[in-house]
Amino acid sequence: MFAAERRQLILEMVRANGAVSLRELARVVQTSEVTVRRDVRALEAEGLLDRRHGGAVLPGGFTRESGFPQKSHLATAEKTAIADLAAGLVSEGEAVVVGAGTTTQELARRLARVPGLTVVTNSLLVAQALAHANRVEVVMTGGTLRGSNYALVGSGAEQSLQGLRVSRAFLSGSGLTAERGLSTSNMLSASVDRALVQAAGEVVVLADHTKLGTDTMFQTVPTDVITRLVTDEPPPHDDRAETELQALADRGIQIAVAGTAPSPQERGRPEVPMPTPRRAASQAGNPAGGPAGQSGGTPPTHLRSASAAPPRVADLAPRRR
Repeated sequence: MFAAERRQLILEMVRANGAVSLRELARVVQTSEVTVRRDVRALEAEGLLDRRHGGAVLPGGFTRESGFPQKSHLATAEKTAIADLAAGLVSEGEAVVVGAGTTTQELARRLARVPGLTVVTNSLLVAQALAHANRVEVVMTGGTLRGSNYALVGSGAEQSLQGLRVSRAFLSGSGLTAERGLSTSNMLSASVDRALVQAAGEVVVLADHTKLGTDTMFQTVPTDVITRLVTDEPPPHDDRAETELQALADRGIQIAVAGTAPSPQERGRPEVPMPTPRRAASQAGNPAGGPAGQSGGTPPTHLRSASAAPPRVADLAPRRR
């Protein structure tokens, strides 16, 4: 494929989806991330798109929200690894809330195996994933159906959450920064997510690396309310994503990083050894291996996993001041 054809395809993908990771672009155009990064820089110079942490977005600052069909095909391996890791936080007999999103849908598929679980959700996709699970009770909010992401929103959804109390909330969104926390592009979705947070003892954010450093219009969860972040390993040389992760850790958020299988372009690279986690990832309640402030220091900047199963975990500790 010639450079002009490649760049036209990249531009079409960004226009269709709003935001696309370099990893996904490289997979679709069948070239390396280094080449895609060069193409993205050229398109940015022409004002056709903006570069973001590990990806590209529509020009103009705030990214728009993609529909479910587009989101479901983005960062699929990363979402799978994140969901595998986040599921280890949930124990038998627990009650949780799960918000709308393609990553939370992946989580719900894994929660179907947890007996005695109660899941409160405003997402039809989450409810569908749990519909045939044995010994899992699903509680749906009320509200108005928002077709773009199959979620119930509005005053009916928010009122149905009043007086509810569960152990933790699992939420996703369109962007995550240390400065503003989790954000989304839709006002109604943001309002329901805030109501979900009010019902939970702690908040777990599920966000792949393409959302790190991305800021969208409506804040849903301020940084100081987020307890944990479960994310995937940023690609090599994505310094801005690494910087954002460190900034989030410095704000006291416990961070768990799930490894994914390398892309075909990366398989020839030598593996960088992973640090030994302070606690096993399978221990329920804390796959990150303990509070972010515990001793152990900051792991190497780029942590790579050679296989998708099982995901390996790295703790990111705040910098010592």
